[in-house]
Amino acid sequence: MDRLTYFIRRLLLVFPTFIGITFICFSLCQFVPGGPMEQMVMKMKGMGIGEAGAANVSSTVSEEYLEELKVHFGFDKPLYQRYGKWLITDRIGMSMESYKFPNKTAWQLIKERFPISLIFGITSFVLTYLICIPLGIVKAVRNGGLFDFSSSLIVFSGYAIPAFAFGMMLKMLLCGTSDQFWDIFPIAGFYSDNFHTLSFFGKVKDIFSHMFLPVLCYMIGQFAVLTLLMKNSLLDEIGKDYIRTVIAKGGSFSLAVWGHALRNAMIPIATGFGSVLSIMFVGSVIIERVFEIPGMGLLSLDAMVGRDYAVFMGILSLTSILTLAGNILSDFCYVLIDPRINFK
Repeated sequence: MDRLTYFIRRLLLVFPTFIGITFICFSLCQFVPGGPMEQMVMKMKGMGIGEAGAANVSSTVSEEYLEELKVHFGFDKPLYQRYGKWLITDRIGMSMESYKFPNKTAWQLIKERFPISLIFGITSFVLTYLICIPLGIVKAVRNGGLFDFSSSLIVFSGYAIPAFAFGMMLKMLLCGTSDQFWDIFPIAGFYSDNFHTLSFFGKVKDIFSHMFLPVLCYMIGQFAVLTLLMKNSLLDEIGKDYIRTVIAKGGSFSLAVWGHALRNAMIPIATGFGSVLSIMFVGSVIIERVFEIPGMGLLSLDAMVGRDYAVFMGILSLTSILTLAGNILSDFCYVLIDPRINFK
């Protein structure tokens, strides 16, 4: 199988895979208790008779009203018809109206959070690769030395701290939560209340100050993994026969590493290149909760907790498409780095 045929087959598999993912999740959402009908009934009871009478639906809500709710939310139709309407008529669920966030569709909510998550995602992705790859190369070249030992101690110490605990510690030390520590960075949010009145450079400085601590928390989880992956991959290549042959023929160690070993060592790293398409959903929901960042992670959490299936399925469909496309991009990166790869 040549490369063109392989990529064509991968592209053709995207649609049925997407259908399988979304249909399974859509079906599960229809049968999970606490759905839109239950939410509406509970709201009505809360306004009418209070929470004490919310246990029995039939005792306080008429059958006619329940039937109207079924028609409104589409539960009067078979599952496959509901899924088809969500997939086609509702444009992959994006135009479905959210009932946790009134008067807004799933697409409107996603579009509001998208730029914030995109900025955090690109920043974390670029900084992680720009720091971890050179650090892993230096650790491999100086394997067993003082720099390797000291940097490993720092990397593993950071990896051992949970990201949300690290975020709470940073807020305590650097956000002025206590008079005993420093007040350097904002405590939460993505920008200040007076953001729109600032100059261009003032806006850049304001966003930078709000992003600094959360980006550190985003990076800490994958920092150690990527650094050690780069180091071990390069060490494995340095120990192979073709590197010894280069040195035996008079080539320097630097030439062997930078001219021959490095490109082959980058092959395992290429598996993460495809995630650049889904970086707008990067990071932990807990980190967004800690720093009160209105991003995609927090939106998905609110949608799941509130049983807002319209928003949840909208986010799921978008992430599924980007993840599938990212996997193909990773394979393409493999080909660029190592043309010897045979897809047979």
